[in-house]
Amino acid sequence: MTLKQDPNWFKTAIFIELNLRAYQDSNADGWGDFNGLTRRLPYLKDLGVDAIWLLPISPSPMRDDGYDVSDYTAIYERYGTMQDFDAFIAAAHEFGIRVLVEIIPNHSSDQHPWFQASRDPQHPQHEEYKDFYVWSDTDQKYQDARIIFLDTETSNWAWDEKRQMYFWHRFYSTQPDLNYDNPAVQQAMLDVVKFWIDRGADGLRVDAPPYLFEREGTNCENLPETHAYLKRMRAFVDEYAPQTLLISESNQWPEETMPYFGAGDEMHMNFNFPLMPRLYMALAKGDRTPIEEIMARTPPLPEGCQWGTFLRCHDELTLEMVTPEERQWMWETYAPDPAQRINLGIRRRLAPLMDNDPRKILLMHSLLLTMGGSPFLYYGDEIGMGDDVTRFDRNGLRSPMQWDGGYNGGFSDAPEELLYAKPIDDPVYGYKAVNVAAQEPDPESLLNRVRHLIAVRKTQDLFGLGSFEWADLGPDTRKVVAYFRKHEGKQVLCLNNLTDEALSLDLPWPARDLLNGAEYAGSLELPPFGYVWLMQLGG
Repeated sequence: MTLKQDPNWFKTAIFIELNLRAYQDSNADGWGDFNGLTRRLPYLKDLGVDAIWLLPISPSPMRDDGYDVSDYTAIYERYGTMQDFDAFIAAAHEFGIRVLVEIIPNHSSDQHPWFQASRDPQHPQHEEYKDFYVWSDTDQKYQDARIIFLDTETSNWAWDEKRQMYFWHRFYSTQPDLNYDNPAVQQAMLDVVKFWIDRGADGLRVDAPPYLFEREGTNCENLPETHAYLKRMRAFVDEYAPQTLLISESNQWPEETMPYFGAGDEMHMNFNFPLMPRLYMALAKGDRTPIEEIMARTPPLPEGCQWGTFLRCHDELTLEMVTPEERQWMWETYAPDPAQRINLGIRRRLAPLMDNDPRKILLMHSLLLTMGGSPFLYYGDEIGMGDDVTRFDRNGLRSPMQWDGGYNGGFSDAPEELLYAKPIDDPVYGYKAVNVAAQEPDPESLLNRVRHLIAVRKTQDLFGLGSFEWADLGPDTRKVVAYFRKHEGKQVLCLNNLTDEALSLDLPWPARDLLNGAEYAGSLELPPFGYVWLMQLGG
């Protein structure tokens, strides 16, 4: 299959985020790999996936799950070879599936050859790399910058014995920040972008872009110099490979995130972090007000840009973009056990957050797929996988995919001691209870109902391209996330019941439910946690 040539392909695409080591092991070494993922492409195609976002795949000491990169232009050996990656890309493209790889421009591992040369005055390449990182004789610079990993770090500076200086790090102290005031660093990262485009990547997810530069008297985030560099990256991509998507992880309030789109000349897409926790707030309160308030605060996007929307991801459900009072309420509501909390967030998967209630899980998918933006699924959420908060950091959210009820959940034939992590095996969420093989033949399973939602969404471009307008349907409106999506003469009314009570709603016009073909005129009764996608008849 030839991929459709469309500069706006990402606006109507369904994305899935995959942790490669967690997906499918092909050689019984206990780690998922490219050959295993290639084998699972038919499943992803059947799910309705148009693009796969791969978490870091480059060599790493794995102190931060691959975000501590030790070589930007190679494949981590447990994942296979570069030839395996090439074969996977070719196979994905045959299925009509695009591939996004992760680049981590802000920092590297302290094991990267650049840092080893930078820290060692006796290293033969020290002069070339001594300014590749942010060094200082004092740890008192940039005091206005917040510490991000509050649970593990007490400073953004770390002392290096070999160089006898401090180096700057915004994340773990094993991840020194690169120095973007050095033109050689800027060019080196553009070379990394070119490398992965040349290998066939259709997009790049740019990790942690707000932190590239440091300036005294600022919080060292969202600086003009950072935006100037990202615009340079975009200009390079537009000239070199104009179909390539750039998506950034700017975990900021809407007004701080908007500059990452520029005037349509910076990132094509940013994740909508502020919206995500408010979906959970609205559901727990039975009131759509939190969603309305954040959307009212969110300006329209420049031409050619799009939000990336998600329910969960590989990190904690971040609560940085809420007030302290809202954060405490969210913790008490969704993470009553302190072990379920980490940093400023919640380390739980979607199904446990929804009390394993299929109605709520599907309702959240209805919101994800119809509110606007391009939806990002997280592997395993489509079958209701659970988590294990006793595991280190966020590793409980990154357990092996549960393919069947057999040995290791079908993830790997390796002995248990070789597995990078054991599959979840509790009675409720364990692989014997929750797996693909058990759900595939059941038309009412979570997997098949999610597949159906995705398939219906893909029949209507208006969900990715259309306008959004809140609907007022009478006295129960606040209990329903109700909105019109309109595009090219068509309009759909989406109704999502946030409560555990049936609601009777008056309709503005006769309509057909896209999900089951039922027709309504005048009014309808929306079941508890129910949802409908109503196409105006004649539209």
